[in-house]
Amino acid sequence: MTKQLTAIIEREGDGYVALCPELDIASQGVTVAEARENLKEALELFFETASATEIQHRLHEEVYVTKVEIAVG
Repeated sequence: MTKQLTAIIEREGDGYVALCPELDIASQGVTVAEARENLKEALELFFETASATEIQHRLHEEVYVTKVEIAVG
């Protein structure tokens, strides 16, 4: 079984941080690809070890990623 989750990746210092907002799980890497793969590994480990109750408690089914425009200055 597979599940599609969101990965938000941003530069932080000399590397990248990857966050899955549905579960609030993060990982990092030197490159975008490495951060993404490390996040996938962290998520798979979570699903392998977490109880069904913990998964249900942490999993947010609806996550929206969008941009907003604001006035600055």
